[in-house]
Amino acid sequence: MELRHLRYFIAVAEIGSLTEAARNRLYISQPSLSRQIRDLEDQVGVELLSRSVHGVELTAAGKAFLDHARVALMHVDAAVETARRAAQPPSKTFAIGFQTGHEMDWLPQAMHVLRDELKNIHVTVFSDYSPDLAEAIARGRLDLAFLRVEPGYDLEYHVVDHEPLIVLMPSDHRLTVRDAVRPQDFVGETFIGGANKATVLQAVTEDYLRGSGLDIKVDHGVDNMAMAMSLVASTRGLALMPAYATNLLPESVVTRPLQGEAPTIDIAVGYSKTNTSPILKLFLSRLDELVRPSQQH
Repeated sequence: MELRHLRYFIAVAEIGSLTEAARNRLYISQPSLSRQIRDLEDQVGVELLSRSVHGVELTAAGKAFLDHARVALMHVDAAVETARRAAQPPSKTFAIGFQTGHEMDWLPQAMHVLRDELKNIHVTVFSDYSPDLAEAIARGRLDLAFLRVEPGYDLEYHVVDHEPLIVLMPSDHRLTVRDAVRPQDFVGETFIGGANKATVLQAVTEDYLRGSGLDIKVDHGVDNMAMAMSLVASTRGLALMPAYATNLLPESVVTRPLQGEAPTIDIAVGYSKTNTSPILKLFLSRLDELVRPSQQH
């Protein structure tokens, strides 16, 4: 079994089509990709993909194999990155990531912690969605990130804040007259919630609605804030989103707090425990200097 077999299998599993995966991601012919997948199934000894006129779907064995295949490739990529760094002359660099929208609050705090070292190191800053940041850390591309506590990654997390959920709505929605929104106000409204990559938000939202005695189905699932705001404006629906949404609001969308005790999502500093960077060690030793955004006002 070769690494290309794993990469090809993951591409087909994520796209759901041999033809699309071959043409748009792998840039090989579809017959060649089909042969590679058959070779992989022969080596594993079970069918991993179920083929039909509508595309391909993972079998139960394929779903189990997919998780391990992703982990295996992450370890390989991390090993390659570590080897490349080791081959280069020693240099002081530090790569830090922020969940899109959070950099406005946390970048100044991170630079404050690093202020004594800024003249001696080169800091690179990245902004991305939380699961992508977790994967970048696992692959050795980031030293640390401010993100959610993402399941499925072998990372260390230090929680630095608890962010409340707030309600997003069109700027002319009937509920804008309220100072706060009750859980019952979601009944009968188009509801927009987390899905796909937004597994942490999805779980917190479901627990909150269930605990409020409501059985509300998600009409539109999103995995990023930009899509949530677009759907709020276009469908005139309501969305439960973390409070950092206020950093990104267009004029067509406004927010209101939830009435009573709002559910929260943890914001954490995440990093790999195998990372031996002395700058990372310094940063972690001074985490108590980070100021929660809510305390800045």
